[in-house]
Amino acid sequence: MSETTVIQVKDLNKKFGDFEAIKNVSFHVNEGDVFGFLGPNGAGKSTTIRCLLSLIQPNRGEIQLFGKHLHTNRKEILSRIGCIIEKPDFYKYLSAQKNLEIFARISGAEVSAKEIEGMLEFVGLADRAKHKVKGFSHGMKQRLGIAQTLLHKPDLIILDEPTTGLDPQGIIEVRNLILRLKNEQHKTILLSSHQLSEIEMIANRMVIINKGHSIVEGSVSDLLNAEELLVKFEVNDADKAKTLLSAYTVKAINTTTIEILLNRNEISSINKKLVEANVLVNAIEPKRKLEDFFIKTIQN
Repeated sequence: MSETTVIQVKDLNKKFGDFEAIKNVSFHVNEGDVFGFLGPNGAGKSTTIRCLLSLIQPNRGEIQLFGKHLHTNRKEILSRIGCIIEKPDFYKYLSAQKNLEIFARISGAEVSAKEIEGMLEFVGLADRAKHKVKGFSHGMKQRLGIAQTLLHKPDLIILDEPTTGLDPQGIIEVRNLILRLKNEQHKTILLSSHQLSEIEMIANRMVIINKGHSIVEGSVSDLLNAEELLVKFEVNDADKAKTLLSAYTVKAINTTTIEILLNRNEISSINKKLVEANVLVNAIEPKRKLEDFFIKTIQN
């Protein structure tokens, strides 16, 4: 069965005066994807997203959403998109529930009080529905922002750096919400983020852009599995471990630590081999592979 393309961007270019913010950016997002949109600061991510939302017009290139051209079907397309650009903004002295009621009216969406209650429950804010937003933490405001994106029942949700400034618990909460949007509400999600480990955990496809160019695009698992993974083993005898694993590329860091290049599926068998030879394994630490892949890609 063929996949349905939700976003198709071809050779997108945007200039501000003499500065080319994006140059020939191309990628596509399939229905049901959590699509990671990666790039360092200044790469052109926010400019591309603003073009997708028709907030700015590209100088050239093609944008299709839901199989239709953006410039000729703008109103219809935007009615099917929910987004958070940077941080969501609310009426601070009104409650979470009242904010959603107001934004529903502004957007023209017909949303019942029961549906708003359901959205607040979905994002974990049911018990704070009557509380003023001024007392909300940054993480709570982000979750309320996600509830806001759901008011008009969009098919596509675009999130621009949704975990920026969050503490670890807040990051986990937003991560889980994104997965629930995909798995329970069957949303397609474009996720721009600097949290590389988060992309590795929740995205199934991604593109990396740098200096306005799209560099590489594909399945997260395929891109990461295309290269070996550097794994650190903490053991009681690094020399013995290195001898046992002479068939591999092994580096002894000190008397109790080795690093070895492995495919991900080899880690358990290496651990078993060491234990059976009475080498005590105290810890196994794979390096953050997406970060390594990201850095290597933008440096090429």
